[in-house]
Amino acid sequence: MLFVGTRHAVSLQSDHFNLLKSLCFHAFVEFNNLLKQISFFVLDFERTQSCRVGIMITEQIEHLTIQQAAERTGLSVHTLRYYERVGLLAPVGRAANGHRRYAEIDLRRIEFLNKLRSTGMPIRQMRVFAALLEEGDTSIPERLALLQAHQETVRCYIEDLQRNLSAIDYKIQLYTEKLEGEHRKG
Repeated sequence: MLFVGTRHAVSLQSDHFNLLKSLCFHAFVEFNNLLKQISFFVLDFERTQSCRVGIMITEQIEHLTIQQAAERTGLSVHTLRYYERVGLLAPVGRAANGHRRYAEIDLRRIEFLNKLRSTGMPIRQMRVFAALLEEGDTSIPERLALLQAHQETVRCYIEDLQRNLSAIDYKIQLYTEKLEGEHRKG
């Protein structure tokens, strides 16, 4: 259960409240998955110096060790370190002892990187995507273009696979019919 509150009572007229709610809606959509992990957060309108809403998270999210993250993502510990070293991942948080601690947001990013990699995106392009991701919303058009180009590449590859599969299906059908014909003769 999520509790949203302010440090001090705020008196808003209904139309102002609806406007504020509308402005905040898109920000809340972006944080939806993250907020499912958090049971309490505060909207502090007093300290907000712009129309953006500041969020203070008062509970920590569960963090995984590198071994746990490797098990959950299906990658090796070495690959996780490599992804961080080459910039596919933002620097991962560290525990007091210096060991990596992976948050849910890190794991979601790794899972998406796995999808890009398993669909044939080269590491070079994945690095471009990761760098654009770090730039924030200003890079959305570039990220969209990169993903659309990759989508087209994947679709072409799937079409090639379908053609190849059709050729295999044809040969299977041909051999099956030939064997059935020999059984009828014999």
